[in-house]
Amino acid sequence: MTTIPSDVLHLSEADTSALLSELPVPFATVFARGDVSVELFAPRGVDTQTPHTRDEVYIVSSGSGVFRRENQTCEFKAGDFLFVPAHTDHRFESFSEDFRTWVIFFDPDGGG
Repeated sequence: MTTIPSDVLHLSEADTSALLSELPVPFATVFARGDVSVELFAPRGVDTQTPHTRDEVYIVSSGSGVFRRENQTCEFKAGDFLFVPAHTDHRFESFSEDFRTWVIFFDPDGGG
């Protein structure tokens, strides 16, 4: 897990995106405290994530595509908000090359 130092007051999406390009994984954890963590996620070609043990919210920062949550799909674009309960199969599909999203994990393991 890559985490930005906790003494940073402000971190732009552009700065975080630049950090992502240097990492071997498609995400960077930028904040973690208690039951909340925030990442910037930019899948490379294919989204291979599996269900998580915590509830999560996505706030799309750039790009567009199709999001799948179990058997539901929806189109998304920059500025959109998506919610995924813990233990739910989900992924981003058919997304543009500039796609990036903030991910906010919350609640203890098992979801709320």
